Amino acid sequence: MKKVYSSYDSLMVWHLKNVLEIHGIHPILKGEYLTGVAGEVPPIECWPEIWVLEDSQYDYAREIIETALNSKDSPSQPWKCSGCGEEIDGQFTECWSCGKSHS
Repeated sequence: MKKVYSSYDSLMVWHLKNVLEIHGIHPILKGEYLTGVAGEVPPIECWPEIWVLEDSQYDYAREIIETALNSKDSPSQPWKCSGCGEEIDGQFTECWSCGKSHS
């Protein structure tokens, strides 16, 4: 069993756990409930961690995590719906007003 990721950001830890599961890796989380003892022990020791059970999956899991963290996918610029003219935020692919897809 090897630790593949740790962060103060528990949302990111949970997100990356889900990403690993999508890729067929079944990690476990450790320390997700330790934030309450921060101060009694060093805060970095209280960060939630992602561990893979199979050592053979470690390199693949690290690669998946690095790809996810370095992804250039970010919301694009706002767009105007060609169906109704509504201004839509870039992260959305369909118009909230009329349902037309962004082309």
